[in-house]
Amino acid sequence: MIQRRQCHGGLHILGLTGGMGMGKSTVATMLAKAGLPVFDADATVRALQADGGAALPAIKALVPGAVQHDHLDRGVLRRAVVAQPGLLRQLERVMHPLVWAARNRFLAYHRRIGTAWVVLDVPLLFETGSNRICDHVLVVSAPALIQAARIARRRGVPVAEARKLIARQMPDARKRLLADTVIETGVALPETRRQVRSFLKVLTS
Repeated sequence: MIQRRQCHGGLHILGLTGGMGMGKSTVATMLAKAGLPVFDADATVRALQADGGAALPAIKALVPGAVQHDHLDRGVLRRAVVAQPGLLRQLERVMHPLVWAARNRFLAYHRRIGTAWVVLDVPLLFETGSNRICDHVLVVSAPALIQAARIARRRGVPVAEARKLIARQMPDARKRLLADTVIETGVALPETRRQVRSFLKVLTS
């Protein structure tokens, strides 16, 4: 039985998270195809940073050379983050409130139309404390070797570099401990799909 920890006026929130290379986007797509509205935090960030996006003025104030003619030069921004250790925190202070505002509009809309369950697809769900507004948290997980291989293949980098990227994130073991449910993706796709279907049967029962 799924525990409903929060009260959102009849709306229930499923938090979805997992480290890079874990297959979170694949699971989010399965949930969306099953009819659950999904708020995609990564897609929201991309929209905020797109040409003319709402985040560009604040980013330009922090890194003037990164924004020219309402266009974000991600290479310039990336190099600035590497060169200035404290810059990433400053950028997060810019982005997080904008993402939360978009999330709140999403939740308000679905509360208003009487949606039963929505999904918050947020990579930093635990790190930002967003899990506290969720009724249930779903963590997507795979063995470390598979995770590193996926990232290396996707980004075209050595596995050693992929492991460095993984090391910057909250450990998968910690996320699994904080989860209400874990979906294993280090298996064949049909098996992941079966796990999601089984979870949804319980969620909607």
